[in-house]
Amino acid sequence: MFTNQDNQVQTSNRPKPILMIPIRRCGSHALRLRLNFSPEFYSPYPLHIVDFIPLVELYGDLSDDQTYFQLVIDIIGLQNATMVKWDSVALDPVCVFEAIKDQPRSPHVIAWEMLFQAGQKHNAKVVMDKSLDNAHYASELVSLFDDMLFLNVVRDPRAQVNSINRAIIHDFDPLLNTMTWVKAHDAAKALAEKYPEKVLTIRYEDFLANQAGILHKICEFFGIEFSESMLDVSSSQEANNISVLSALWQTNTSAPITAYIDKFKKSLSTEEIEIIETIASEHMHYYGYEKMTKASINITEEMIESAKKRSQFKKQQAWKELKTNDPRDYQLRKFRADYINMVKNRLLKDKTEVAIPSQPQGQKVA
Repeated sequence: MFTNQDNQVQTSNRPKPILMIPIRRCGSHALRLRLNFSPEFYSPYPLHIVDFIPLVELYGDLSDDQTYFQLVIDIIGLQNATMVKWDSVALDPVCVFEAIKDQPRSPHVIAWEMLFQAGQKHNAKVVMDKSLDNAHYASELVSLFDDMLFLNVVRDPRAQVNSINRAIIHDFDPLLNTMTWVKAHDAAKALAEKYPEKVLTIRYEDFLANQAGILHKICEFFGIEFSESMLDVSSSQEANNISVLSALWQTNTSAPITAYIDKFKKSLSTEEIEIIETIASEHMHYYGYEKMTKASINITEEMIESAKKRSQFKKQQAWKELKTNDPRDYQLRKFRADYINMVKNRLLKDKTEVAIPSQPQGQKVA
């Protein structure tokens, strides 16, 4: 499957890869759940491997088979620790390792091979990863998969940041979340400019106004058939299953609510809206979002540091409230976080034990 000449994974006998980008809370589940009505398409709950990437350097030399096999085991373990399991899929670490051992060695290759094998079990010709934050690794993915495509989902930053502010996965301050939003869209815009044929950009607001039209456009880009069933997400078993797992997903079983476009006006203060419009000004203009303020706030380092302190305090409070108000959501999220910490602690322990030379028998340590 892999040729040393071009350092890419060949396309034979595997589905076409699609990555949705660039940042969560953009309406991504609404799109994924509807596209999953196509028998040609498969997109399970995302792995979000970005949370695991910082650990990879602790493994050491991935050219060592034993080391790489352990990474395969641990990433499959990450999927097993996630909130939503992949339906009717049980991944074998040996099968995954054997399939990719002669390809470039990377956690991304492992994650995509997992998705390819899962997609093949569902007879899909196209698979999509909704790990939107992987937009920051797009260049590596293009170098690995020459047929990789990207679905770039843009949402009004004021509405999206308002949604992000409520999500346990991000910061709890509009200034910080807008900075993250801009960084993600910088990466997506650069990718679209470099590979225009590989990136389809849609606005979430356009999807709300014309579901059928936007889904037709996406299906054509992916090379799959549009189905009228995509317009009735209430019949999606997965949508119904995940809607009870988290308050963030409760609306996934119903039609999009166009009134939510302006919901941020009731949730954000005028100052918060101006902060968002100031930081995201360039992208708002580029994607056609009209500003409500002068967007002229001077963002200082002091403001950023103050925002970080507020966010940290609010995050701690949010975890406490989640534990009290929605214990199942809390336990599922904590289990995944605990799994990542467990792997990290094991790797750090292994490195420490390797670094300490063993003492000959009978010799005492001074």
